[in-house]
Amino acid sequence: MKLYKPFLLFEEGLFKPDRALVTDGGKIVSVGAYEALVARYPAAEIISWPDEIIVPGTVNAHNHSFQSLLRGLAADRPFLEWRDEALYKYSPYLKAKDVYTGAVFAFSEMMKCGATTVSDYFYVHNEGIESDEAVIQAAKDVGIRFVLARTMYDWTGAPTGYVESIDEAVKNVKYLAEKYENDPMVSIVPAPHSLHAASVEMVKAGHRLAQELDCKFHIHIAEEPFEVDQVLREHHMRPVELLDKIGVMEDGRMTAIHCVWLNDHEKQLMAKNHASLVYCPSSNMFLADGITDIPALMDGGVTIGLGSDGACSNNRISVFEEMRMCAMLQKVNKLDSLAVNYHQAFAMGTKGGAEILQLPIGELKPGFSADFVALNQNDLSMQPISETHEQVLPNIVYSMQPTAIDYVVVNGMCTVDQGNLKTLNEKQIVLNVQNLMNNINNEASKS
Repeated sequence: MKLYKPFLLFEEGLFKPDRALVTDGGKIVSVGAYEALVARYPAAEIISWPDEIIVPGTVNAHNHSFQSLLRGLAADRPFLEWRDEALYKYSPYLKAKDVYTGAVFAFSEMMKCGATTVSDYFYVHNEGIESDEAVIQAAKDVGIRFVLARTMYDWTGAPTGYVESIDEAVKNVKYLAEKYENDPMVSIVPAPHSLHAASVEMVKAGHRLAQELDCKFHIHIAEEPFEVDQVLREHHMRPVELLDKIGVMEDGRMTAIHCVWLNDHEKQLMAKNHASLVYCPSSNMFLADGITDIPALMDGGVTIGLGSDGACSNNRISVFEEMRMCAMLQKVNKLDSLAVNYHQAFAMGTKGGAEILQLPIGELKPGFSADFVALNQNDLSMQPISETHEQVLPNIVYSMQPTAIDYVVVNGMCTVDQGNLKTLNEKQIVLNVQNLMNNINNEASKS
């Protein structure tokens, strides 16, 4: 049992001094006044962090871990050209051991940037289900809480390692879901890729599987105009309208990714059907996708979380960064400084993602998982902090740099200590990535 005493603790939307939290067995068991908790838990190990501000760990609700290996390749290209010259060119060479190397790299970097949970939307199955297991093992070795959005993909225009039949995809998702059903650090959800990479029947199968597993399903929606045009051409309706028509939205299980190109009717359908959204503002900007209408979706009651997307279309993988980008992009798009405020952006990156992933995280409350981040109040990017503490949350969202992140705790275990990864050797991670990409570049150049 451990008792953490910080400078300030984020509790019920406020930063409070002289507060502490107690953890045991990976859970927060109590939050309250420091002196009272010391008296109540005399055997607890006291961890004094007088310079630290404890906040919930951030939730990266949408990532593609293998894409960290492709960062810097085919940059500044149109979407389809980027896809073909980065994803489609290199991913066919990724064996399960390479997928592991990329996932360790991605999860380590985002954890050092304050992420304690990630949902990885994974579809590179060159070695079948062994590739999925490699990503799961990487998350375990890094120590990050993990949701595998196991992708269901049957468009044959993609590399063969992406493509499965409906029966194969369902079988593989079910196998993984059953295998990790009792693992507190791993969750499995079905993820039909999109309406351009998964057939309508595949999408329906993903929804049925979500019902069977009692979870949400994830799907990319209207990221680019070409998907809207394709759906209109083939089905004579827009993407969200089609998803509503085929009955996959009616029970509130749909988690949509992106939703850049929605019309007003589609936004209303998202709200009416209690759909969730994972917003990836940096990726949308990097790929020139456009700007999702976050204020309208918020007003409709849509639950919104934040994602970094893959690191070759961002190219940072920090949820704190996405908080800043979300608020600032919406302000300039709407010409309204109140379009998204710092409270809303912070909530999206913490408890919004937690709600979407259906996990007891994102808040510092008894019974919730002991997943939190300690920020150094003395870091230049956190200052100034006055006695009222009014500036703390705005500074976290708008000015904080990763240099302020001193400690990361996941499931009660310290995974980042004074800014250094504790679970794995960072130098070895870098060396493994460099060796892998040199080998893959050599293979790609021969083809």
